[in-house]
Amino acid sequence: MDTWLHIALWIISASTLLWLLLALPWFGAIRTSHYSSPFEDKGPFSFPEGFLWGASTAAQQIESQQNSDWTALEKQALREEKFEQLELGVAKPGHIHNLGSVPAEVVEKKTDFDNRFADDLKLMSEHHHNAYRFSISWSRLFPTEDTLSPSKEALQYYHDQLDTLESLGMTPSATLFHFSSPAWLWQEKDGKRGWERDDALQHFERFVRSVAQEYGGRIDHWCTLNEPMVYLYNGYLEGIFPPNEQREGGPVSIAHLAVILLKAHMLGYDILKQDAKQRGKEIEVGIAKHTRSFEAYRNYAPLDRLTAQFAQQAFVWDFLDAIHTGEYRMYATSFVEYIPGLQGKMDYVGINYYGRFYLESNVLTPGDFDVLARDDNDPNEITSDLGWSLYPHGFYKTLKASHDKYMRPIYILENGIDCRDIDDTLRQHFLVAHLREVWNAIEHAGADIKGFFYWSLMDNFEWAEGFGPRFGLLHVDYENDFARTPRKSAALFAEIIEQNALSQDHWTTHKTYDKKGPA
Repeated sequence: MDTWLHIALWIISASTLLWLLLALPWFGAIRTSHYSSPFEDKGPFSFPEGFLWGASTAAQQIESQQNSDWTALEKQALREEKFEQLELGVAKPGHIHNLGSVPAEVVEKKTDFDNRFADDLKLMSEHHHNAYRFSISWSRLFPTEDTLSPSKEALQYYHDQLDTLESLGMTPSATLFHFSSPAWLWQEKDGKRGWERDDALQHFERFVRSVAQEYGGRIDHWCTLNEPMVYLYNGYLEGIFPPNEQREGGPVSIAHLAVILLKAHMLGYDILKQDAKQRGKEIEVGIAKHTRSFEAYRNYAPLDRLTAQFAQQAFVWDFLDAIHTGEYRMYATSFVEYIPGLQGKMDYVGINYYGRFYLESNVLTPGDFDVLARDDNDPNEITSDLGWSLYPHGFYKTLKASHDKYMRPIYILENGIDCRDIDDTLRQHFLVAHLREVWNAIEHAGADIKGFFYWSLMDNFEWAEGFGPRFGLLHVDYENDFARTPRKSAALFAEIIEQNALSQDHWTTHKTYDKKGPA
C-alpha cells in the first residue's frame, strides 16, 4: 500500500512540476512587453547610400476595372447587396464592406489612376521618392482566354508609366501577381478552376514572357508573387478573396496550392532571368512575403504559445523556406514536396509588415483557435483605424530573422497603416517608429536592407474592406473628382528621404503616441 501511495504522490508531483514547466514562458512564441526595440542609439539614423525610397500600389486597387476575378466579385457584391463585415477589420465571406455606399464611378475607376498617373508620379518625385512599386495587370494584358498576344493598348499603358518614371529618374519595381487574375481563368476546365487548372501555369507563362519581352529592358527589380499565403488563406480557407471558398481540413487542404504558386514563382524567376541574361543585364527577382508577429494572447497558456509558434512558421516562413531549400514542408504536418529547380531562386527577401496578431487557444479543441488583431483588454494598446495592433519591435524581429535565415538582401515592399485623418499624427508616429526599426536591423542585426516602400501611395480599394480604410500618403477625395491631398505624413516622409536619414528631431517628436498626438 505504501508503494502505491508513493507512486501516486510521485505522479502528482511530476504532473505538477510538468504543469509549472509548461506554464512558464520558456518555449513557443512569447508575447513580449516591448513596443519598440530597446536600443539607446542617438540620431541621426542614416541609411545606406543608394537606398530605395518609395511607395507601393497594386493594379486592382488603383486602376480602372479589368476583366479580373476581383472585378467579378465586386460586381457580384453590388448585384447581391453584400456589404457587411463581421466586426471591425474582419471581413465577411463574399462581401465587400460598404461597397453599396460608394459611387459607381469610383467602383469602376478606383482612384482614376489611369488618367492621373503622370501627375501622381510627379508628386512622388517632388516628395523625393526615387522608386515606385506597382503591379502589372494580367487581365489587362490578356482580357480573354483566346487572347494569344497581349493587348497593345495595355502594353502602351505601362510603357507610358515607365516613360514617366524614367523622366523623373525613379526606379520601377514591378509585381506580376498581386492577388487578381483574369476572370476567364476561373471558368471550370476538366473539373478545375483558377490556379488548380492543368493549364494555369501555361497561361501564366504566356503572361510573364510577354511582360519580360516588353519591359525586360526597362525594369531591373521584379516581384513574382505578392503575399502568396495571404492569397491562399483568404481565398481558400477564410472565403473573403476570390474564389471565396472555405475548404475543410485547414492549411493542409491548400498545401498543393502553395506548391503551384511556388512553381509559378520559379517559372517567373527563370523567364525574367533568362531574358536579362540575353540582354546582358543584371536584375533582382523575389517575392513579397506578408509577415506578422504571431504571439501568445496569454503567456501563461502553453497552448497559446505553441499555436503562435505554429502560425509564425506556417504562415510566414514555410513559403520562403521552400524557395531557400527547394522543398515545401508544411510545419507540424506530414506534407513534404520537393520541387526540382526551385532551390535558391530568390535574389532578395521581400518583406511586407503590418503588426502583431495574438493567438488564443482552447485546450478542449486545440485545432480551433482564435487569431486576434488586437487585445481589447489592453487600454494602452495602439491600433490602426482597422483595429490592427501596432508593434514596431516585431518589425525588427522579422527583419533580423529574415537576415539570419536566408542571408539575402532585403527590400521592405510594404509597410503602412490605416489612418483616416488628414492631420495624420498616428501615421507620422508609425513611419518614424518603423523606420527606426529598419535602421536597428541594419545597425544591430547586420541586415542588408536596400529599400523601403510605404503602403500605399494613395488611398485606394482595400479588397474586402472596400474604400473605407485610408492607407495613403495622399488623401483621395472620392466625392470630389478623386482630388489628391498630401497628408502631413507625406511631408515627413519627404524630409526623411531627402536626408536619407531619420533625424534625432524626427525620433524625439514622433517616437511615442498617446492616442491624442505625439507626446
